[in-house]
Amino acid sequence: MSRLPAARDPREAQAEVVRIESSATRIETPCGDGRLVWHLWGGGSPLMLLHGGSGSWTHWIRNIECLAAAGYQVIVPDLPGSGDSAMPPDGEDADAIPHWLDVGLQRLPIAPQALQVVAFSFGTVVAVLLARDWPQRLSRLILTGPPVLRDNPPPFRGLRAWRESPEGPARDAIHRHNLLAFMLADPRAADALAVQTHGRNVERDRMTKRRLARTSLVHDTIRQLRVPLHLIAGSLDFLYQDKWPQFHASLEGVAALCSCTLIEGAGHWVSYEAAERYNASVLGLLKD
Repeated sequence: MSRLPAARDPREAQAEVVRIESSATRIETPCGDGRLVWHLWGGGSPLMLLHGGSGSWTHWIRNIECLAAAGYQVIVPDLPGSGDSAMPPDGEDADAIPHWLDVGLQRLPIAPQALQVVAFSFGTVVAVLLARDWPQRLSRLILTGPPVLRDNPPPFRGLRAWRESPEGPARDAIHRHNLLAFMLADPRAADALAVQTHGRNVERDRMTKRRLARTSLVHDTIRQLRVPLHLIAGSLDFLYQDKWPQFHASLEGVAALCSCTLIEGAGHWVSYEAAERYNASVLGLLKD
Protein backbone atom coordinates (compact mmCIF):
# COMPACT_ATOMS: atom_id res chain seq x y z
CA MET A 1 0.00 0.00 0.00
CA SER A 2 1.46 3.35 -1.05
CA ARG A 3 1.13 5.76 1.85
CA LEU A 4 2.60 8.96 3.15
CA PRO A 5 4.43 8.80 6.50
CA ALA A 6 2.15 7.98 9.43
CA ALA A 7 1.76 10.02 12.59
CA ARG A 8 3.12 7.79 15.34
CA ASP A 9 1.36 9.28 18.37
CA PRO A 10 -1.39 11.79 19.24
CA ARG A 11 1.04 14.64 19.92
CA GLU A 12 2.67 14.20 16.55
CA ALA A 13 -0.76 14.02 14.92
CA GLN A 14 -1.90 17.22 16.58
CA ALA A 15 1.28 18.99 15.55
CA GLU A 16 0.63 17.97 11.94
CA VAL A 17 -2.91 19.39 12.02
CA VAL A 18 -1.68 22.64 13.55
CA ARG A 19 1.18 22.92 11.05
CA ILE A 20 -1.06 22.55 8.00
CA GLU A 21 -3.86 24.72 9.36
CA SER A 22 -1.44 27.50 10.33
CA SER A 23 -0.25 27.72 6.72
CA ALA A 24 -3.78 28.46 5.47
CA THR A 25 -5.70 31.68 5.09
CA ARG A 26 -8.91 31.37 7.12
CA ILE A 27 -11.97 33.24 5.85
CA GLU A 28 -15.52 33.37 7.21
CA THR A 29 -18.60 33.98 5.06
CA PRO A 30 -22.29 34.05 6.00
CA CYS A 31 -24.32 30.94 6.74
CA GLY A 32 -27.65 32.27 7.92
CA ASP A 33 -26.94 34.14 11.14
CA GLY A 34 -23.76 32.14 11.59
CA ARG A 35 -20.56 31.62 9.64
CA LEU A 36 -19.16 29.30 7.01
CA VAL A 37 -15.43 28.74 7.59
CA TRP A 38 -13.03 28.37 4.66
CA HIS A 39 -9.32 27.53 4.53
CA LEU A 40 -7.24 28.50 1.49
CA TRP A 41 -3.76 27.30 0.58
CA GLY A 42 -1.48 28.19 -2.32
CA GLY A 43 -2.17 30.16 -5.45
CA GLY A 44 -3.01 29.58 -9.09
CA SER A 45 -6.05 27.90 -10.57
CA PRO A 46 -8.84 27.52 -7.96
CA LEU A 47 -9.56 23.99 -6.78
CA MET A 48 -12.31 23.37 -4.22
CA LEU A 49 -12.36 20.26 -2.02
CA LEU A 50 -15.62 19.16 -0.36
CA HIS A 51 -15.25 16.81 2.60
CA GLY A 52 -17.41 13.89 3.64
CA GLY A 53 -20.05 13.51 6.33
CA SER A 54 -18.99 14.00 9.96
CA GLY A 55 -15.92 15.70 8.51
CA SER A 56 -14.13 19.01 8.07
CA TRP A 57 -11.19 20.33 6.06
CA THR A 58 -9.08 17.65 7.79
CA HIS A 59 -10.58 14.94 5.59
CA TRP A 60 -8.08 16.33 3.04
CA ILE A 61 -5.11 16.60 5.39
CA ARG A 62 -2.93 14.27 3.29
CA ASN A 63 -3.86 15.90 -0.01
CA ILE A 64 -3.83 19.67 0.52
CA GLU A 65 -0.09 20.29 0.42
CA CYS A 66 0.46 18.08 -2.64
CA LEU A 67 -2.28 19.84 -4.59
CA ALA A 68 -1.13 23.31 -3.54
CA ALA A 69 2.47 22.46 -4.46
CA ALA A 70 1.24 21.46 -7.93
CA GLY A 71 0.11 25.04 -8.54
CA TYR A 72 -3.49 25.11 -7.38
CA GLN A 73 -5.22 27.46 -4.98
CA VAL A 74 -6.77 24.83 -2.71
CA ILE A 75 -10.09 26.02 -1.26
CA VAL A 76 -11.62 23.90 1.50
CA PRO A 77 -14.79 24.82 3.37
CA ASP A 78 -16.02 23.22 6.55
CA LEU A 79 -19.44 22.39 5.11
CA PRO A 80 -22.39 23.88 7.02
CA GLY A 81 -23.12 21.79 10.10
CA SER A 82 -19.58 20.37 10.17
CA GLY A 83 -16.27 21.45 11.64
CA ASP A 84 -16.29 25.12 12.60
CA SER A 85 -19.22 26.07 10.34
CA ALA A 86 -22.76 26.83 11.50
CA MET A 87 -25.78 24.75 10.60
CA PRO A 88 -27.60 26.07 7.54
CA PRO A 89 -30.83 27.78 8.55
CA ASP A 90 -32.85 26.27 5.71
CA GLY A 91 -32.39 22.52 6.07
CA GLU A 92 -30.59 19.56 7.61
CA ASP A 93 -29.20 17.76 4.59
CA ALA A 94 -27.04 18.24 1.50
CA ASP A 95 -29.66 20.23 -0.40
CA ALA A 96 -29.38 23.09 2.14
CA ILE A 97 -25.64 23.54 1.51
CA PRO A 98 -24.97 24.60 -2.14
CA HIS A 99 -26.63 27.99 -1.73
CA TRP A 100 -24.30 28.91 1.13
CA LEU A 101 -21.28 27.72 -0.83
CA ASP A 102 -22.35 29.99 -3.68
CA VAL A 103 -22.76 32.91 -1.26
CA GLY A 104 -19.32 32.25 0.15
CA LEU A 105 -17.56 31.78 -3.18
CA GLN A 106 -18.68 35.24 -4.25
CA ARG A 107 -16.81 36.69 -1.27
CA LEU A 108 -13.54 34.75 -1.50
CA PRO A 109 -10.35 36.26 -2.93
CA ILE A 110 -10.11 33.76 -5.76
CA ALA A 111 -9.73 34.03 -9.50
CA PRO A 112 -13.03 34.82 -11.25
CA GLN A 113 -13.21 31.56 -13.15
CA ALA A 114 -15.05 28.27 -12.94
CA LEU A 115 -13.79 25.92 -10.25
CA GLN A 116 -12.51 22.42 -10.51
CA VAL A 117 -14.10 20.52 -7.63
CA VAL A 118 -12.99 17.35 -5.88
CA ALA A 119 -15.55 15.89 -3.49
CA PHE A 120 -15.66 12.96 -1.06
CA SER A 121 -18.63 10.86 0.10
CA PHE A 122 -21.35 13.20 1.48
CA GLY A 123 -19.49 16.03 -0.23
CA THR A 124 -20.25 14.38 -3.57
CA VAL A 125 -23.98 14.80 -2.90
CA VAL A 126 -23.38 18.50 -2.29
CA ALA A 127 -21.16 18.72 -5.38
CA VAL A 128 -23.66 17.23 -7.83
CA LEU A 129 -26.36 19.59 -6.54
CA LEU A 130 -23.99 22.53 -6.95
CA ALA A 131 -23.14 21.37 -10.47
CA ARG A 132 -26.82 20.97 -11.32
CA ASP A 133 -28.04 24.30 -9.94
CA TRP A 134 -24.93 26.50 -10.42
CA PRO A 135 -23.26 24.92 -13.47
CA GLN A 136 -21.41 28.15 -14.25
CA ARG A 137 -19.44 27.68 -11.02
CA LEU A 138 -17.77 24.41 -12.08
CA SER A 139 -15.46 23.40 -14.90
CA ARG A 140 -14.72 19.84 -13.75
CA LEU A 141 -16.05 17.50 -11.07
CA ILE A 142 -14.14 14.62 -9.47
CA LEU A 143 -16.31 12.48 -7.19
CA THR A 144 -14.59 10.24 -4.63
CA GLY A 145 -16.61 7.39 -3.12
CA PRO A 146 -19.96 8.77 -4.33
CA PRO A 147 -23.26 7.03 -3.47
CA VAL A 148 -24.07 6.31 -7.11
CA LEU A 149 -26.25 3.25 -6.55
CA ARG A 150 -30.02 3.51 -6.62
CA ASP A 151 -30.12 2.12 -3.07
CA ASN A 152 -27.07 3.02 -0.99
CA PRO A 153 -26.22 1.21 2.26
CA PRO A 154 -26.08 3.18 5.51
CA PRO A 155 -22.55 3.35 7.02
CA PHE A 156 -23.72 2.41 10.50
CA ARG A 157 -23.25 -1.34 10.68
CA GLY A 158 -20.81 -2.44 13.36
CA LEU A 159 -20.20 1.03 14.77
CA ARG A 160 -19.62 1.49 18.49
CA ALA A 161 -21.02 4.34 20.59
CA TRP A 162 -18.34 6.74 21.78
CA ARG A 163 -20.24 9.46 23.65
CA GLU A 164 -20.29 7.67 27.01
CA SER A 165 -16.59 6.89 26.89
CA PRO A 166 -14.25 9.42 28.56
CA GLU A 167 -11.84 11.35 26.37
CA GLY A 168 -8.50 9.65 25.98
CA PRO A 169 -7.30 6.19 24.94
CA ALA A 170 -10.64 4.45 25.50
CA ARG A 171 -12.54 6.84 23.25
CA ASP A 172 -9.71 6.83 20.70
CA ALA A 173 -9.97 3.04 20.54
CA ILE A 174 -13.66 3.34 19.68
CA HIS A 175 -12.96 5.92 17.00
CA ARG A 176 -10.30 3.62 15.53
CA HIS A 177 -12.75 0.69 15.50
CA ASN A 178 -15.34 2.83 13.73
CA LEU A 179 -12.82 4.04 11.15
CA LEU A 180 -12.07 0.42 10.26
CA ALA A 181 -15.77 -0.43 10.20
CA PHE A 182 -16.51 1.77 7.19
CA MET A 183 -13.84 4.36 6.36
CA LEU A 184 -10.55 2.45 6.07
CA ALA A 185 -9.71 -1.06 4.87
CA ASP A 186 -6.16 -1.57 6.18
CA PRO A 187 -5.57 -1.36 9.96
CA ARG A 188 -2.22 0.33 9.28
CA ALA A 189 -4.10 3.29 7.83
CA ALA A 190 -5.90 3.91 11.13
CA ASP A 191 -2.89 5.74 12.55
CA ALA A 192 -2.87 8.49 15.18
CA LEU A 193 -3.61 11.22 12.63
CA ALA A 194 -6.62 9.35 11.21
CA VAL A 195 -7.99 8.61 14.67
CA GLN A 196 -7.49 12.14 15.94
CA THR A 197 -8.99 13.91 12.92
CA HIS A 198 -11.91 11.48 12.72
CA GLY A 199 -12.62 11.77 16.43
CA ARG A 200 -12.48 15.55 16.43
CA ASN A 201 -14.76 15.68 13.38
CA VAL A 202 -17.50 13.33 14.61
CA GLU A 203 -17.55 15.01 18.00
CA ARG A 204 -18.42 18.35 16.33
CA ASP A 205 -20.85 16.99 13.72
CA ARG A 206 -24.31 18.60 13.70
CA MET A 207 -25.36 17.60 10.16
CA THR A 208 -26.25 14.13 11.39
CA LYS A 209 -29.25 13.08 9.27
CA ARG A 210 -27.82 13.07 5.74
CA ARG A 211 -30.64 10.93 4.37
CA LEU A 212 -30.17 12.05 0.76
CA ALA A 213 -26.90 10.11 0.54
CA ARG A 214 -28.90 6.89 0.94
CA THR A 215 -31.30 7.70 -1.89
CA SER A 216 -30.90 7.65 -5.68
CA LEU A 217 -30.19 11.41 -5.77
CA VAL A 218 -26.60 11.14 -7.01
CA HIS A 219 -27.50 8.30 -9.40
CA ASP A 220 -30.24 10.46 -10.94
CA THR A 221 -28.53 13.85 -10.84
CA ILE A 222 -25.29 12.87 -12.60
CA ARG A 223 -27.44 12.04 -15.63
CA GLN A 224 -28.41 15.72 -15.85
CA LEU A 225 -24.89 17.14 -15.61
CA ARG A 226 -22.96 18.74 -18.45
CA VAL A 227 -19.81 19.41 -16.42
CA PRO A 228 -17.00 16.90 -17.20
CA LEU A 229 -17.27 14.20 -14.54
CA HIS A 230 -14.69 11.75 -13.11
CA LEU A 231 -15.08 9.10 -10.42
CA ILE A 232 -12.49 7.67 -8.03
CA ALA A 233 -13.16 4.81 -5.62
CA GLY A 234 -11.24 2.44 -3.40
CA SER A 235 -11.61 -1.18 -4.46
CA LEU A 236 -12.60 -2.08 -0.87
CA ASP A 237 -15.08 0.74 -0.36
CA PHE A 238 -17.97 -0.53 1.79
CA LEU A 239 -20.47 1.23 -0.49
CA TYR A 240 -19.75 -1.13 -3.35
CA GLN A 241 -18.79 -4.39 -1.64
CA ASP A 242 -20.60 -7.24 -3.40
CA LYS A 243 -22.27 -4.61 -5.61
CA TRP A 244 -19.68 -3.92 -8.30
CA PRO A 245 -22.03 -5.03 -11.12
CA GLN A 246 -24.61 -2.54 -9.82
CA PHE A 247 -21.90 0.11 -9.53
CA HIS A 248 -20.91 -0.23 -13.18
CA ALA A 249 -24.54 -0.42 -14.26
CA SER A 250 -25.26 2.80 -12.37
CA LEU A 251 -22.80 4.65 -14.61
CA GLU A 252 -24.34 3.53 -17.89
CA GLY A 253 -25.89 6.41 -19.79
CA VAL A 254 -24.05 9.14 -17.85
CA ALA A 255 -23.06 11.41 -20.74
CA ALA A 256 -20.79 13.64 -18.64
CA LEU A 257 -18.70 10.74 -17.32
CA CYS A 258 -15.13 10.92 -18.63
CA SER A 259 -13.35 8.34 -16.46
CA CYS A 260 -13.63 5.98 -13.50
CA THR A 261 -10.51 5.15 -11.47
CA LEU A 262 -10.28 2.26 -9.00
CA ILE A 263 -7.52 2.39 -6.38
CA GLU A 264 -6.73 -1.15 -5.29
CA GLY A 265 -6.64 -2.12 -1.63
CA ALA A 266 -8.18 1.09 -0.30
CA GLY A 267 -11.46 1.67 1.47
CA HIS A 268 -13.95 4.54 1.50
CA TRP A 269 -11.52 7.23 2.74
CA VAL A 270 -9.21 6.49 -0.16
CA SER A 271 -7.79 10.02 -0.21
CA TYR A 272 -6.24 9.29 3.19
CA GLU A 273 -5.54 5.58 3.02
CA ALA A 274 -3.82 5.65 -0.36
CA ALA A 275 -2.88 9.32 -0.43
CA GLU A 276 0.07 9.12 -2.83
CA ARG A 277 -1.86 7.16 -5.44
CA TYR A 278 -4.96 9.27 -4.91
CA ASN A 279 -3.04 12.54 -5.27
CA ALA A 280 -1.38 11.30 -8.44
CA SER A 281 -4.78 10.27 -9.87
CA VAL A 282 -6.38 13.62 -9.07
CA LEU A 283 -3.49 15.61 -10.52
CA GLY A 284 -3.61 13.54 -13.67
CA LEU A 285 -7.33 14.23 -14.08
CA LEU A 286 -6.96 17.95 -13.37
CA LYS A 287 -4.34 18.27 -16.11
CA ASP A 288 -6.21 16.08 -18.58
